[in-house]
Amino acid sequence: MSDTIAPLSQRPAWKALTAHAATLKQNLRELFAADPERGTRFTAEAEGIFLDYSKNRITEETLQLLLQLAKESGLAEHREAMFTGQKINTTENRAVLHVALRAPRSESILVDGEDVVPAVHEVLDKMSAFADKVRAGKWLGYTGKPIRNVVNIGIGGSDLGPVMAYEALRHYSQRDLSFHFVSNVDGTDFVEAVHDLDPEETLFLVASKTFTTLETMTNAHSARAWTLAKLKQTEAIANHFVAISTNEKEVSKFGIDTANMFGFWDWVGGRYSMDSAIGLSTMIAIGPDNFRAMLDGFYAMDVHFRTAPLEKNLPALMGLLTVWYTDFFDAQTVAILPYEQYLKRFPAYLQQLTMESNGKHVTLDGTHVEAETGPIYWGEPGTNGQHSFYQLIHQGTRLIPCDFIGFSKSINPLGRHHGMLMANVFAQAEALAFGKTAEQVKAEGVADALVPHKVFEGNRPSNVLLAEELTPRLLGSLIALYEHNVFTQGVIWSINSFDQWGVELGKVLATNILKELESTTPPELKHDSSTNNLIQRYLATKA
Repeated sequence: MSDTIAPLSQRPAWKALTAHAATLKQNLRELFAADPERGTRFTAEAEGIFLDYSKNRITEETLQLLLQLAKESGLAEHREAMFTGQKINTTENRAVLHVALRAPRSESILVDGEDVVPAVHEVLDKMSAFADKVRAGKWLGYTGKPIRNVVNIGIGGSDLGPVMAYEALRHYSQRDLSFHFVSNVDGTDFVEAVHDLDPEETLFLVASKTFTTLETMTNAHSARAWTLAKLKQTEAIANHFVAISTNEKEVSKFGIDTANMFGFWDWVGGRYSMDSAIGLSTMIAIGPDNFRAMLDGFYAMDVHFRTAPLEKNLPALMGLLTVWYTDFFDAQTVAILPYEQYLKRFPAYLQQLTMESNGKHVTLDGTHVEAETGPIYWGEPGTNGQHSFYQLIHQGTRLIPCDFIGFSKSINPLGRHHGMLMANVFAQAEALAFGKTAEQVKAEGVADALVPHKVFEGNRPSNVLLAEELTPRLLGSLIALYEHNVFTQGVIWSINSFDQWGVELGKVLATNILKELESTTPPELKHDSSTNNLIQRYLATKA
């Protein structure tokens, strides 16, 4: 498909945007003053999420050019190729079908001529039966005690998705069960996670597609040893471990009953897998009904992205705005600012989703990209960030587009808390857009010497995403919104958003260095002088 799309710099809309950006001199104060309807016109809504993108440095001409760029980049064609199971992950010759994970039973999605939807629901049904058994106290440990602690062992998408979803939906979780997440190969992560747990009441979910992932399996073997230290018998492993994997041989070798192995597919990338069997911990926490409600939210946003006109399409609009700032304003980051404590891990989740997807320097045909790609995503929840890094967003020299995420209703209403929280959402977006001029500062009686320090330039862009309440369904729609936002960016840049070769080199080098660190004789080091020196110093101080 890439053969039919012109290189980025040769697309007419890209050339027009370059010229347009150079002549767009109006700031947001002027744009709003000239158009009283701007605040209601530059909005879109879908699946319970209202997007106000009026506080962006755009005009109607900007928007039309961005929409034209999407058409010239083949967004509609690439989108359909993804939804129909074509192998758009060209470097790995794979389909990209996380959308199949939430497709209803009535749908049919073909991969190599095979409908994958029945297999997806077969796994979901198996997960549901297992989750119900654990939640009801009917899944017993080796000594006959019901499970009270669930520990998810994974890394990357096998950790970030489950821990984010658990924290986001903790309100809906079963409170007589405790949930813990281990990902870091640093032994502290495992030791602290199980510190107060009883092996007789603890269930480990080991999430590794190949069951050979170094960090995950290192932690899994530590969990196995921790369990057997008390339960002694290797037969106990079958009661206290299940696998989310496709490697039946290794799962069985570990001691896990393969009847308790939950599979997924190579057309699901790790960072897109939280609604697959990787989400088993989430399903145990919130129950199968709530998990399926979350899937319904995913699916609803999938349908919106696939069918809505681009000018009303939330993921497409947000993706295009990110390209606009990244490539025409040299914005290097995007701040994700959820004003909802339950979403405290959402920025970290989006870091992997966005940066592992679009942190690429070559296009689909292997040539070097012609524009900056993959901005850095970061953020913190609510008013915490205001007392941390907002100073730089408001008065620093860097342009940082912001996504504010807020809800009309609090899950935990308490006095004036929620009104104060949401007042800050609206105030921060307003302050970033319009700032405070020197004249306004002087009118407040501020001494002349202090005026420059109290001026806010404004003209700093933001989106506001407003929903009614954080529910499982809404969370699904919100995640899918960002998934397709990332996809839109990747299509514009003509990059593969679904491989991650950049992860590999460091892992290979670490495997080689580990042999040297664990050598019983002084190793012969053949690295650069810095690495050799660091290894020698580590070995000496360790001894």
